[in-house]
Amino acid sequence: MAANVMQIYGTKVFNEYVMKERLPSATYKSLKDTLHKGTPLDLEVANVVASVMKRWAMELGATHYTHWFQPLTGITSEKHDSFLSPVGDGTAIMEFSGKELVRGEPDASSFPSGGLRATCEARGYTAWDPTSYAFVKDDVLCIPTAFVSYTGEALDKKTPLLRSMNALSAQACRILKLFGKDVAYVSTTVGPEQEYFLIKKEDYEARQDLILTGRTLFGAPSVKGQELEEHYFGVIRPKVSEFMKELDEELWKLGIPAKTKHNEVAPCQHELAPIFDTTNVAIDHNLLTMEMMKRLAPKYGLVCLQHEKPFEGVNGSGKHNNWSMSTTKENLLDPGDTPMENLQFLVFLAAVIKAVDEYADLLRTSVATPGNDHRLGANEAPPAIISIFVGEELEAVIDAIASDSPYAGPTKMKMDLGVDVLPKLSKDTTDRNRTSPFAFTGNKFEFRMPGSAENLSDANTILNTAVAKELKGYADELEQAEDFRAAVIALVKRTIRDHRRVIFNGNGYTAEWEAEAEKRGLPNKKYTPAALPALIDPKNIALMEQFGVLTRIEMESRYEVEMEHYAKIINIEAKTMLEIANKQLLPAINSYMGDLANTAATKLAVSESLSVRSETKILARLSKDADEMVDAIDALSAAERAAQALESSTDKAFAFHDKVLPAMEALRAVADDAEVVCGEDYWPLPSYSRMLYYV
Repeated sequence: MAANVMQIYGTKVFNEYVMKERLPSATYKSLKDTLHKGTPLDLEVANVVASVMKRWAMELGATHYTHWFQPLTGITSEKHDSFLSPVGDGTAIMEFSGKELVRGEPDASSFPSGGLRATCEARGYTAWDPTSYAFVKDDVLCIPTAFVSYTGEALDKKTPLLRSMNALSAQACRILKLFGKDVAYVSTTVGPEQEYFLIKKEDYEARQDLILTGRTLFGAPSVKGQELEEHYFGVIRPKVSEFMKELDEELWKLGIPAKTKHNEVAPCQHELAPIFDTTNVAIDHNLLTMEMMKRLAPKYGLVCLQHEKPFEGVNGSGKHNNWSMSTTKENLLDPGDTPMENLQFLVFLAAVIKAVDEYADLLRTSVATPGNDHRLGANEAPPAIISIFVGEELEAVIDAIASDSPYAGPTKMKMDLGVDVLPKLSKDTTDRNRTSPFAFTGNKFEFRMPGSAENLSDANTILNTAVAKELKGYADELEQAEDFRAAVIALVKRTIRDHRRVIFNGNGYTAEWEAEAEKRGLPNKKYTPAALPALIDPKNIALMEQFGVLTRIEMESRYEVEMEHYAKIINIEAKTMLEIANKQLLPAINSYMGDLANTAATKLAVSESLSVRSETKILARLSKDADEMVDAIDALSAAERAAQALESSTDKAFAFHDKVLPAMEALRAVADDAEVVCGEDYWPLPSYSRMLYYV
């Protein structure tokens, strides 16, 4: 198998190995400069690359090409064009030009834009991202691209991400130059851990709520949940194992370094983790991974659920964003072994601490979705309060810096920043804190808040840009310093003293921490409509405009898109609940009650001495549930209509949260009570026990 992996890895990717093998040397050199130095791509070079890329793709069976992009829906989009080009004699040739490679023109009118453009303004452009390799999927050459409007506004997730990566690199290079290092580019890297559920296809198809919304809107708890903790890292079901094997192979062919797979905490829940990669590439790979999971699962009679909370009462799914900064030679979040390495590490650490503290509200918006609202803070994911976990050893260092006192960690040593060496912080020097939203894990930060269905571009765009701002401020200050080392020490001390409040190593689930966070002035936006206004806060708009990542108009458009998206999702869920309750659940309850009543009447007809107490008791409970369901249906229907009638997307979003969601919860509560006593053959929805514990 090992040899086979080596043979198939990257076989569907137009990577540097293929480029070097197939491109003329001058073309390869020019393209390599574009890939690694960001130099513009000459059209003549693009023409050669396109011709070779087409030939390579056709050898793999490709007949079409597509510009593969990420609109504001958060998922991927593609429009397929064939290589076919008819000639005058009734025959055809296969063509693909450099212009077609580097730019496309998909219709942009039907994608979310948040008011950036009218429906009649259909023109939009896709532009090749050459740093993310082209690949072949479904006999189509897929070219990763950015997506912008006719007037240049970003209509996608990738464009601002690429801008933020360049912004951080420029400022990080300035800092490194002060440490005597001439570096061309600093990359941000990400390793996204993807959690997901697998259930039987037949159960999925019997549940309209899963089909339309991705989560179960009704469902009494399973008699067995995750309380035995036996699923986590347990033996993988044979059927699931077969799925995972093929998934690995298909991902490896696409050059996606799938590394780790295992059962997660909840029944039917699993995780796949890749080796880290450059941020834009890692996110492209993650989106491909999610697509491949959904595509392959039905081959094994399964369906892949990527909603953050498909089942109540068991853990939901997240997507941990393992983030770091690196040159080609070093990880900038590695503490190092010498005084100057320690000092460099502390500068970058301080910048991250300050960035997360000052822009916690904006970072919170990047994980604000209706699905993730069900998960955050629910004893399975971090709370909505953003704090940083650094572990006891590094916290002791930070406290020593902040208080100008000797370091008093596990290894006794004098601590005065630069004279002595920091304790070696290995990857496993600290315990992992699953309640922390932003945890230092040795040489990277693990942002644990993103939900499983999310596109990680938003989180990394904000993180990159916020850190770039702090690094710029540091560089501006340090470049003017007469005594560089003394200035660095003073800067690090000042930053840690001013932003110590964001560091918290304790249990983020407790009420005490919530009260303490409020005292510290940390924001606590518990649901999406409350979190999203940070997108249009002047402070945050100024950040994005300063580095050319997003304009004020682009930020405002994203606010409108996300508020509108929230209202649409809850509206779909509410209408799905009403349809299921009216057309499936109430008829099932009434049918069961009718048969129970007939049974009771038959018994009494035989003999009035026969007891009908069991039938009467169940009938009374179900009759009460049915009456309450009718009232709950009416209340939800009225709340949904009222919310939908509002004109402003902001008003709609808050109405759906404040009025519609509580009405949905009330309807679910009474329906779930009825499920507990209704006959199994009558209840139309597969139960939690059946879905979570299939063979």
